[in-house]
Amino acid sequence: MHVRPIALIVAICCTTAVQAQKKDPYKNVDGDVRLAALQHAQVWMPGDIASRNLKMGPQDESGFAPEAAVTCDYIEARQTGTPKFDCAISSDDKIRVKYGEENGEVYSEVAASRLLWALGFGADRMYPVKVICNGCPEDPMKNFKKVDGSREFAAAIVERKLGGEAIELHKDSGWAWVELSFVDQTNGGAPLAQRDALKLLAAMIQHTDSKPQQQRLLCLDTTHGLPVQKDGACTHPFMMINDLGKTFGTASFSNAGNKSAVNFQEWSKTPIWKDDRACVAQLSKSFTGSLENPKISEGGRKFLSDLLAQLTDEQLRDLFEVARFTKRDSTVSVDDWVRVFKQKRDEIGSARCSNPAL
Repeated sequence: MHVRPIALIVAICCTTAVQAQKKDPYKNVDGDVRLAALQHAQVWMPGDIASRNLKMGPQDESGFAPEAAVTCDYIEARQTGTPKFDCAISSDDKIRVKYGEENGEVYSEVAASRLLWALGFGADRMYPVKVICNGCPEDPMKNFKKVDGSREFAAAIVERKLGGEAIELHKDSGWAWVELSFVDQTNGGAPLAQRDALKLLAAMIQHTDSKPQQQRLLCLDTTHGLPVQKDGACTHPFMMINDLGKTFGTASFSNAGNKSAVNFQEWSKTPIWKDDRACVAQLSKSFTGSLENPKISEGGRKFLSDLLAQLTDEQLRDLFEVARFTKRDSTVSVDDWVRVFKQKRDEIGSARCSNPAL
């Protein structure tokens, strides 16, 4: 039996590791590299809120108009969680599709992601469309094997990822909400007011399923024209929420879809504040959650209040119309959703926190 010299084996292993690192250095990063990214991460980007078209959403060459017909070829793969499947528009354009009239996330993700986008916080782009899938089984979650013919999914959304590379210790490691405390403003990281505003917004929309993989730590260096570093070090890290499926209901221990994803009765009776004097926001912890009843600084309250105040009634109507909330529950009108949204906005705007230094 021929035995390779130890030095040659080491050289081959090291070469393979370097090649893998060069291919995607942001995967399996060193803990110190990730901590450095967290310390100077941002959570918000300035923009003209009044100019945001919430009906159309973020539009570029990969976006879709509301209710557009999207034709794609089914990608055979077993999925877990909410009803979804992967599909190919072309050989180099693959999309994630969530579907189902009874799937609350088809509605909530559109509204929540566009709200965050309009206000300047990070979110993936969600487009409400009709999908015509070649090769799709009747229910891809029950039978993921490809079949003959085409199938239409009228209640569907297409997901497009926010630009940038995910910085991960391991697959889907994400970030827990407690890690916002690692951000260091003196090191160029996001100010406390912006971080607290994101927490308060999460409470406002009742982002209940806040396990780490629902939030993503991104490196935006390539979007800024900077080269990729071999060790995954990042000059422009950004913390965002990448899964907003359980929102516009009420936080529940089990992240129950009927209560936590677009439930008007539950959302309308859930207050902004658990303790308005201490500025503790109301957000019950689910069994997967990493955020619970966050305490908000006066700076954070005011920062979010000022952002929300810039949204017009027309934008709010567009938000709930494009997200098709009335298809989720036809007994509740768009005007009802707008009214409750404005009540919650007023709850935030009228509060005064006694902890400005926090």
